[in-house]
Amino acid sequence: MEEHIDKFRSLLDKISSDVDYSDIRATKSNNTNIVMKDGKVQGINSGSDIGARIRVLKNGAWGFVYTNDLNRLEEISQTSIKLANSLSGDVELSDEKVVEDEVKINTKIAICDVSIDDKKELIFEADKAAKVKDVVSTTVSYFDVESEKLFLSTEGSVINVDETRVGMFLNSTASSGDVIQFGHGSVGGVAGFEVLKNADIEGFGRKIGEKASRLLKAEPSPSGNFTVIADNELTGVLIHEALGHGVEGDLILQNDSILKGCLGKDVGSSLVNIFDDASREDGFGYYPYDDEGIKTKPNQLVKNGKLISLLNSRETASKLNMKSSGNARSTLSEQTIVRMSNTYLEPGDMSFDELVEDVKEGIYIKGSRGGQVDTGKGIFQFSGAESFKIENGEVKNSLKDVSLSGDILNTLKEVDGVGSDFKLSVGFCGKGGQTAPVGDGGPHIRIKNAIVGGTS
Repeated sequence: MEEHIDKFRSLLDKISSDVDYSDIRATKSNNTNIVMKDGKVQGINSGSDIGARIRVLKNGAWGFVYTNDLNRLEEISQTSIKLANSLSGDVELSDEKVVEDEVKINTKIAICDVSIDDKKELIFEADKAAKVKDVVSTTVSYFDVESEKLFLSTEGSVINVDETRVGMFLNSTASSGDVIQFGHGSVGGVAGFEVLKNADIEGFGRKIGEKASRLLKAEPSPSGNFTVIADNELTGVLIHEALGHGVEGDLILQNDSILKGCLGKDVGSSLVNIFDDASREDGFGYYPYDDEGIKTKPNQLVKNGKLISLLNSRETASKLNMKSSGNARSTLSEQTIVRMSNTYLEPGDMSFDELVEDVKEGIYIKGSRGGQVDTGKGIFQFSGAESFKIENGEVKNSLKDVSLSGDILNTLKEVDGVGSDFKLSVGFCGKGGQTAPVGDGGPHIRIKNAIVGGTS
């Protein structure tokens, strides 16, 4: 996209006297998606996309237009100005640094150098490995994208980022005739094809298949209040859903978060330290600059149990008298909104055995099959992917259909043990009709008096 910098800069200079602020985002990408069902490729989609979006701010109102034809940018800039002139609003932007930078994501094996057959071979390997005893169906989804992203603003920022992202998702279904259970997993990263080529794909697939098969013989989960050990994945889901969305500045301003007015207050035990960090290159939610040209950094949200910060765009930051946290994200065709990136609980110093040894009666929950969160009311419920009974400090037999529910303001206060291990999961987050790649995770944690639901 570098060849367009002078043209875009000239256009912004031309309209700068007619607006209070304007920026241009342009993206050129190559991508591939492959879906395999029960060992047969169902579809391969591969192609290129190019597009640009110009956004103008005038008299407190946004106007923006998106196009797939970069030659129409001057035309749509005038349309954007007309849209802003037709509206009125109270939008102001926080003062931020002007940046000129170029970032290239480190890749060892470029996606463009890998054939479709090589990609299919990796998918076949995962699919075959998942077909353990009792597994009756599998679905593997593969995707990759190489993109060039360009950002310019009337304030003078010029940022060019080359980015590569690759991932694989696997679902397995096991059946014993009258009982059906599922396994799910993902692997990927912000890097080249080496992320998958160097991974233990056979082990990845087998683990997911074995999980589904093991659950066929699992006992029904009890219901009640228990001490719960959450694994890395469930810890990440809890942090992302129960707290992460609640600290997004736009939800705070919409009065749709129980955490409004909680800055400086305890929202967790003294062991709880939570970050959102888009600058972590090992996280699937990595990006060096957000979609408003703000350089990313570690943002500590909770320190020793106290809520100390929020996630913001320039617009929400201005309304909340804060600085942007670098969390403005969007597709080219949508307005930027506040989004998480890599959201996680900081590790502590306890081993897994130490977390478990004092538990007389509890539940060890691994992973999540989804759930519901109401940030306004401050309540959540998650379904565990796999669980185990804990008796007298020992992990025992497998349980099925376990759910964890609770109150956002109380559950994290019940955390009385934080493991020393750490892992970030690969995933996507939906909000406002948009989907963004994210990472979430942390260590194993122990939660007292957790509300567990089951079928017994």
